[in-house]
Amino acid sequence: MDFKDSIRVIPDFPKEGISFKDITTLLKDGDAYRQAIDALKALVSHLEIDVIAGPEARGFVVGAPLAYAMGVGFVPIRKSGKLPYETIEVGYDLEYGKDTLAVHTDAIKPGQKVLIADDLLATGGTIATSVNLVEQLGGKVVGAAFLIELVELAGRNKLSGIEVITLVDYED
Repeated sequence: MDFKDSIRVIPDFPKEGISFKDITTLLKDGDAYRQAIDALKALVSHLEIDVIAGPEARGFVVGAPLAYAMGVGFVPIRKSGKLPYETIEVGYDLEYGKDTLAVHTDAIKPGQKVLIADDLLATGGTIATSVNLVEQLGGKVVGAAFLIELVELAGRNKLSGIEVITLVDYED
């Protein structure tokens, strides 16, 4: 299946010059969504994975079903103040400011092998922050899996030493 056929591209959103890749059209199509998760599962099947972590919010819609399909747990990485138990937090820069991600202190055990899953790899800031959180808890990030990679933004350069797996690449 050509997954690009299921991803809507919206020009000049959220600002002029940006070509937004909208996965909601893939998510609402049960067959395409299932095939995308199955395809990601096949692409990461060579990795030894104990748990999958995904950053809020679209990382949940990729990571949770992938974890289910692989028979492993899922760890949500959330924005600051959204998790009810003790957390660790890491701040990172956004295009227009700063943000903070958090994870429960007991979410990942030392030595666990973690796959980070998200919808999109762009500049890599969110994923690099997610890697930082996992590593602070003693986890080992064995890979990062995405539905989409925006190749020209070179986000994978922030993930040195981590295998990056993508279903669809966009050059623009």
